[in-house]
Amino acid sequence: MSRESQHSPIVVQQLQERLQGHVEKLAGEIGERNLWHPANLADAADYIAQHWAILGSDVHRQEYISRGLEVANLEIELKGTRYPDEIVIIGAHYDSAINSPGANDNGSGVAALLEISRFLHEKKPSRTMRFVAFTNEEPPFYRTGEMGSLVYARECKNRKENIVAMLCLETLGYYSDQPKSQHYPFPLGILYPDTANFIGIVGNTKGRQLVRRLKKSFQTHSSFPVQSIAAPDLLPGIGWSDHWSFWQHGYPGVMVTDTALYRYDHYHTGADTPDRLTYAEFDEVVEGLCLVVADLGGN
Repeated sequence: MSRESQHSPIVVQQLQERLQGHVEKLAGEIGERNLWHPANLADAADYIAQHWAILGSDVHRQEYISRGLEVANLEIELKGTRYPDEIVIIGAHYDSAINSPGANDNGSGVAALLEISRFLHEKKPSRTMRFVAFTNEEPPFYRTGEMGSLVYARECKNRKENIVAMLCLETLGYYSDQPKSQHYPFPLGILYPDTANFIGIVGNTKGRQLVRRLKKSFQTHSSFPVQSIAAPDLLPGIGWSDHWSFWQHGYPGVMVTDTALYRYDHYHTGADTPDRLTYAEFDEVVEGLCLVVADLGGN
C-alpha cells in the first residue's frame, strides 16, 4: 500500500522510525496512562515535554486538579510573524482508556503531534501556531468539566483569543487494503468506501469550509487516500475527540482520524498495542499532515 511521496525527502528522513519509537515508548514502555495509573500519565507528560524542550521550545503546563490529583495540558507556541493574533492549534490527547495501553488511541496522535511540531519548529509561520497535548480525553472525563481540552478551550475563550482553526490528531495509525475492512454509522456506508486504506477529515456543519480547505491541502501534498465529512454532531463519531471542546466555545475545529472503532478492532482494549499499527501508512499520513499544518500557519 506504500505510495511515492510527492514532496522533499528531507521531510520524511527517519520519520517512520521516530513515529514508531514514540508509540512504543508511550504504549509499550509506559503503558496505560490515566488517573488510575497517575505515575504513567505523568511519565507520558514528561516524555512529551522533554521532546519539546530538546527543540528549544518553552513548555507551558496548564495544571488543574482532577479527582484530587494534579494533571496538566502541555503546550508550545510559535509566534506568528504577520498575524500573531490569529492562532492555529494542533492538538492530541496523551491519556489512554482504562485497561488499554493506547497505542493507536492515542499514542499515534501524540507521535504525529511531536513530529509535526519538529517539522515546524524552525519555520516562521505567518499565524501563531500552538501545539497542545491534552490530558483526560477518555471516559469518564469525556465531555465533562475535567476534560483537558475543555479546560484549555475555556481558558482561551476567557482570554478572548482568536483561534482560527483547531486540528485534532486522533487515532491515526491503522490502515488496511482488505475489502470490507471499513465500517460506518448508518447511513454513511452508502456514500463512503468499504476499504480502510484512507485518512478521514471530520468536522461539524459549521466547519465545512475548514474541512474542505484541509482536504484540498492534503491532496495537494500527498497521494495517500483521504475522505472527508462535515455533518451534525448528532451523527456518531463526528465529535468524538478534543475538537468538540473547541466547538463548545465557538471555535472551528476538525479531527483527522483513521476512524478508530469503525475499522480498528482493538479500540479501547488491552490489545491496542504498538505491534498492531501499520507504520508505513502512518508515516505517509504524517508526511502529508506536516505540510497541511504548514499551510494552515501561512508558511
